Amino acid sequence: MRKMNIAVFVSGRGSNLQAIINSKDLEGLAAVAVVCSDKIDCPAFKIASEKEIPYFSVSEKKREGFYNFSKLKALFAELHIELIVLAGYLKLMPTEFVKAFPNKIINIHPALLPSFGGKGMYGHHVHEAVFQSSAKVSGATIHFVNEHYDEGMIIDQAVVSIADVKSPDEIAARVLAVEHKLLPSVIAKIAAKKIEIKDNRVFLI
Repeated sequence: MRKMNIAVFVSGRGSNLQAIINSKDLEGLAAVAVVCSDKIDCPAFKIASEKEIPYFSVSEKKREGFYNFSKLKALFAELHIELIVLAGYLKLMPTEFVKAFPNKIINIHPALLPSFGGKGMYGHHVHEAVFQSSAKVSGATIHFVNEHYDEGMIIDQAVVSIADVKSPDEIAARVLAVEHKLLPSVIAKIAAKKIEIKDNRVFLI
């Protein structure tokens, strides 16, 4: 079986990118062909560089040193990108770009959607909101990306107990641990074509 080429978008240190690269589940199924970020000096680029993976900074606006999304679309065609993974990418994807890759863009969110999602709900803001809500569980959600923040069809979720936590930082640590398992697992299912969409629901086979 030919490996599925994936593009990974990041905004921070890239721990989920590292989890994808290190995943045993993905051996022989998928490979990171390119890494993109909305930042010119993204810390995750160090991971890409060490693994000799091409990396690019991207922006909707014309900026020196950045690819625009039209140019990026052409690049992805050249690289035969079959799946785009937002792994801690904090920007909203341009609508035209999303429409060019229907059900080919997934995002991981550090909470159990549809709760604690939407504009401004990213990173520590999410865990602060979950902590203040007095919720007893949190977790991670992987969903398809559409033109709105965190509103695409949910593919899979993982739940962790936070009944005994004393800070948002503790929630963040527990959720990140399940993210690192959930994301490679879902990518592996997609690469192996063990996924079905029916009646606006996603089924993992």
